[in-house]
Amino acid sequence: MPSPAYLEPYLTASRRFGGGFGSLLWASPKSQAARFRALVRCCRFNERVILDAGCGRADFLDFLLLRNIRPARYIGIEAVEPMAAAAELKRHPMATILRGDFIEDPKLLEQGADTIIFCGSLNTLPKPDFYASLKTAWQLAGEGVAFNFLSSDALAKGRHLTWHNIEDVARFARSLTDQFTVDDRYMNGDCTIALRKDGGTFQSVLSHLMAMGSNRL
Repeated sequence: MPSPAYLEPYLTASRRFGGGFGSLLWASPKSQAARFRALVRCCRFNERVILDAGCGRADFLDFLLLRNIRPARYIGIEAVEPMAAAAELKRHPMATILRGDFIEDPKLLEQGADTIIFCGSLNTLPKPDFYASLKTAWQLAGEGVAFNFLSSDALAKGRHLTWHNIEDVARFARSLTDQFTVDDRYMNGDCTIALRKDGGTFQSVLSHLMAMGSNRL
């Protein structure tokens, strides 16, 4: 049975790079770190249960621990075996790595997480799957959802990549909650949005887009 088109770029890369950084399809460790920093600016992860959907090698957990941010639990979902194996080999005691595709099996997102994040794992999805995954995560998360996405063609050079207009995604976010933040300041062509439920613990991060007023969203 052929692999879904959105996974094929990662599977192809993993045949060349195994569980190495190249299989993640990030341009560089610097661009990966910029997205991680954006997530940390808008969310509190310390002592929270985090579900990292499309976790790759669990590099985000490494990033948190190096900054003395210690989740209560970290649950990673990864569909590409070499990357899931690389994540497990790190042997972080609070981490659980689940094998699977959260698009084909949305129930994988039912892990009792406080916050569900998508860091880069939405970039190859068709638009319907992009929005469906976010809606499911929002329904299942205890405190909220945070994700980044390609917001112009500045970084979406490959045919396998999909970018989204920020205002369209912000309008979708507003259909779920009026408690959300947008950060598009850290990299041209990338954006991070965090959606918070009542009683959640997201920090306030507003970009120039939010300052334009709710009539733009």
